[in-house]
Amino acid sequence: MASGLRNTNDMVKKLFVWVVRIGAGFLVLSVVMVVVTRFVPVLLTPLMVIRLIEGGLEGKWVGIEKSWVSIDAMSPAVQRAVIASEDARFLTHTGIDWDAVQEAQQRNERTERLAAQGKIKRKRLYGASTITMQTAKNAFLFPSRTYLRKAFEAYFTYLIEFIWGKRRILEVYLNVIEMGSGVYGVEAASQRYFGKSAGQLSAREAALIAAVLPNPRKWSPAKPSGYIQRKASTIQARMAGVALP
Repeated sequence: MASGLRNTNDMVKKLFVWVVRIGAGFLVLSVVMVVVTRFVPVLLTPLMVIRLIEGGLEGKWVGIEKSWVSIDAMSPAVQRAVIASEDARFLTHTGIDWDAVQEAQQRNERTERLAAQGKIKRKRLYGASTITMQTAKNAFLFPSRTYLRKAFEAYFTYLIEFIWGKRRILEVYLNVIEMGSGVYGVEAASQRYFGKSAGQLSAREAALIAAVLPNPRKWSPAKPSGYIQRKASTIQARMAGVALP
C-alpha cells in the first residue's frame, strides 16, 4: 500500500513538473510572438487558415486577398471610422472595456427577461469586444466560444496592450480584419470594393467599410443595404470627434 501511495505521489509530481514546463513554454513563446509581431507584419492568421479549409470542404476556392500597408499609408478617415464603430473608448481602456462589459451584461439580462415574458420574439445578445480584443483573437487564436479561448484572448489582449501600444494594435487590426469572403484588411477591401488604395478612402467609404464589420461576408460596402447606409451615416457623424493614437 505504501508502494502504491509512493507511485501515486511520483506521478503527481511528474504531472506537476510537466504542467509547469508547458506553462512556462507557452509564456515564453507567446511573449516572443508578440514582440516579433510588434515589428514584423502579421501575414497569416488562424482565421485565414480556417476560411481556406472551410472553402475546400465546401468545394470552392476562397483564397486570401490581402496587402499589408503601414498605418501612415491609410486614410485617417478609416482609422476614425473603425474606432467610432467598434470601440469608442479605444484610447482610454487598457484592452478590455469593463464599463462596456457591464453595460452589455445589463442589456442581455433585460433582453432575456423580455423574451421570457413574451414581449419580444427573439433574443439579441450584445457583446463588449474591443479593438484590442478582436486583434488578439484574429492574430493569435482560433475562433471559438469556449471559456478557455476567452481566457487566452484576455491574456493576449493585455499582452499586446503592454508590448504593442494603441497605434500598433490599430495598424494590425486594420490589416488582418476580415472584410469579405477571402478578403482581409482595409487595403484589400479598398481595392476590391472601391478600386482605390486605403490611403485614398473618403469619409463615406471609410464609414461603409466600418459599417459591415460585424458580418463582412453578408454585407458589402460597395452594395450597401438601407440598414448599412443608415449605420454608415451614424458612424460618419461620430468620426469628427474621434482622436487617433
